[in-house]
Amino acid sequence: MSCQGHQTGFGMDEIFEQLLHLSAHTETLIAVYDSNDRLQYANSAFRSVYFIDPDETPLWPDLMRRNFQLRQGTVIRTSNFEEWLRSTQSRRGKIGYRAFETDLWDGRWFWMTEAVQKNGWMLCIASDITSLRAHGRTVRQDRDHAIKASYTDELTGVANRRFVMARVDDMLAAARHGNDGCLAVFDIDNFKHINDRLGHHAGDVVLRDFAHRIHQNVRRNDCFGRVGGEEFLLVMPATGPEDAVAMVERMLTVIRFSRPLPESPDFSYTCSAGIAACVPTDSASDLYRRADQALYAAMLSGRDRVRAA
Repeated sequence: MSCQGHQTGFGMDEIFEQLLHLSAHTETLIAVYDSNDRLQYANSAFRSVYFIDPDETPLWPDLMRRNFQLRQGTVIRTSNFEEWLRSTQSRRGKIGYRAFETDLWDGRWFWMTEAVQKNGWMLCIASDITSLRAHGRTVRQDRDHAIKASYTDELTGVANRRFVMARVDDMLAAARHGNDGCLAVFDIDNFKHINDRLGHHAGDVVLRDFAHRIHQNVRRNDCFGRVGGEEFLLVMPATGPEDAVAMVERMLTVIRFSRPLPESPDFSYTCSAGIAACVPTDSASDLYRRADQALYAAMLSGRDRVRAA
């Protein structure tokens, strides 16, 4: 028997059982979400705080929506839940680890951490800090709101250029260790014509509609955001070119069927996209330039299509 085995005396199954037993009898909140953001495991403490039945496995957005409507669980300070959700999902699960404070409707405060694996599964652990660090809590909360705002596009609610480009850098760092990754650049077709013909208000509605519909089809580990005007980026780590093209083509189909202007029910719009795969020697500007060249090729060949570099 190895030294390690002699020290522990437990097999992996026994260790796993002990972990489950410990998590079931701790006041620390523990939960596991899969790559689709569906709850796959939560201890009793977590279920109690978020009012989740013992056999329930909700999607995280549905859980937050329900708690918001019932004013229970996490306090969500917004008058528009769907905008809050889009903004939060633009950052949730996009980096390997993050930690933050959150407050509950019952007055308690928790320190929560999120650790995300490459396959998109997330481990959430939260501890009650109600009696700790009460002084300066408002200042820290204002700081967290300011950080969130600094990473969010004000018009559309998705990630902004600063946050998306940081995720491009993360993807390129992984590419230098042999991992796949692709960057897609989207441009709304004839957007200037939409603004000129229907007005800037209609243009803003189209931008928000585009961001909302694409964001609904973005995977947990991907990052989608607006980088300026009618141009958006989609960062797709651990994704090869063929899968990236197939995914973006599905997104373009979703846009074709959108009718975002109630006052003009026949109005529709399209977008074009260019995709570039990571090369280990790439800089962010190299990758962006190749994706932009592919976008230009898509526009030259008739728009409303995707091209790969």
